[in-house]
Amino acid sequence: MGKSKNLSLFNFLSLTALMVLTVYEYPTFATAKLHLLFFVIIFGIFWFMPISLVAAEMASVKGWEDGGVYGWVSNALGQRFGFAAIFFEWFQVTVSFVTMSYFILGALSYVFDWPALNTNPWMKFIGVLLIFWGLTITQLLGAKKTAQIAQVGFIAGILIPSLIFFVLAAFYIFKGGSLEIKFGLKELIPNFTELSTLVIASSFILAFGGIEASAPHVNELKNSKKNYPIVIIILIFLTIFLDGAGGISVAAVVPQKELSLSAGVIQAFDYLMNRFGNNFNWFVKLMAILIAFGVIAEIASWIIGPSKGIYVAAQKGLLPMKFRKLNKHGVPTPVLILQGVVVTVWDAILTFGGGSDNVSFLAAISLTVVIYLLCYILIFISYFSLIYRFQNKARTYSAPGGKFGKTLLATSGILLSIFAFFISFVTPSSLPKAQGHIYQVVLLSSFVIAVVIPFIVYAMRNHFGEENKEFKIIHLKSKDVNKFVHPIGRGEYLIKEYKKEIHNK
Repeated sequence: MGKSKNLSLFNFLSLTALMVLTVYEYPTFATAKLHLLFFVIIFGIFWFMPISLVAAEMASVKGWEDGGVYGWVSNALGQRFGFAAIFFEWFQVTVSFVTMSYFILGALSYVFDWPALNTNPWMKFIGVLLIFWGLTITQLLGAKKTAQIAQVGFIAGILIPSLIFFVLAAFYIFKGGSLEIKFGLKELIPNFTELSTLVIASSFILAFGGIEASAPHVNELKNSKKNYPIVIIILIFLTIFLDGAGGISVAAVVPQKELSLSAGVIQAFDYLMNRFGNNFNWFVKLMAILIAFGVIAEIASWIIGPSKGIYVAAQKGLLPMKFRKLNKHGVPTPVLILQGVVVTVWDAILTFGGGSDNVSFLAAISLTVVIYLLCYILIFISYFSLIYRFQNKARTYSAPGGKFGKTLLATSGILLSIFAFFISFVTPSSLPKAQGHIYQVVLLSSFVIAVVIPFIVYAMRNHFGEENKEFKIIHLKSKDVNKFVHPIGRGEYLIKEYKKEIHNK
């Protein structure tokens, strides 16, 4: 297909390796106790591997290479569902911004000894707005510094604290520190008759989500048939080890009844450092500052990337023409303002609707998962269409196993997606009955809104103006990828190279 394959196995791995460090998700994983190992292994083998291989093949099909998720689903199922898929992929990120901001507020509440920052609904609501809109305004002035901020934020705010955390946890366990969880086969295998204990399983989708953003680079990978599966297997093992170790470490040192989902990592640092005496409060606060900075840098680097899919939808005539505009810095300002409004609405719904810290955080996590899963379910359905309706289309990469093997991959992926989708609506066992009712109301009402919006917007498309015929999708090459941004936070397209006069029509 005329594309040079100059990307080595190691370089491709480096494009995706960042996704295995998800520090702010450790407390959520910790609520599953030792079951988290079971879930991360199951989702790694039977969900992450299928979506990785499926996305890579779809990205390499002739005529489907450009457009990412929108292109794959549109070619297989039609433009209506293609728009829905790209909308869900973007919409779940707007919920994640709230979750990530909660984490920052949880860390800062410890630093300043200000519990209200993490528990008072009005303080949390305003805190999220200040964080997100402040970072959005900086992005409106251009994103030239974003790559450097993302790199410094990852190293100083995620990598270094994670390494210190793992060393402290290992030392604590090795020295015989008291543990809050039991180890054994019974504790490893969950009881599948108790649905309320399984609901946390859906959050493990986020441990592996985002690979579809890296899949198109399979077209640049040397010997992709051999090297791509190797990369995926390495990522599975890394995720199982790091997320398993991180979640278990939090669960082992922080009592479940005291665990805060937005500040659990800081709590774990506090418990671990108390073993060395009471004079290390300054160190815990330093770690809290670093981690907060790391997540702030992550949000900053995510703001423009996912919104590019909505920008492309506008160029296709699926949104009002005003969303086609770029400012003088090459930033899609109307799209970012729309994104900010959506995040503000989620902030209000989740903060005031959820009430307590853990209810808001759990509802936000579950809402992120169910919206994202709709995108993944559409991808798997599209793949079934590819292998049965478009099996003769040329492609540069093909998932192993022939038609039978591909069917097994897609079946495994879609069944686990459907399981995770439905289980997300079950009230978690960690929530009291009254809070469980609030959780379900917030989650269900928010989900219905999220599902209805793209289909209403698509039905109104004839009022938005014609497709911009001069618009050409330019897909990111591997050399343009910021490796320090999680795949979920990346944009699949380049918009800075388009002629300004085209976009400001």
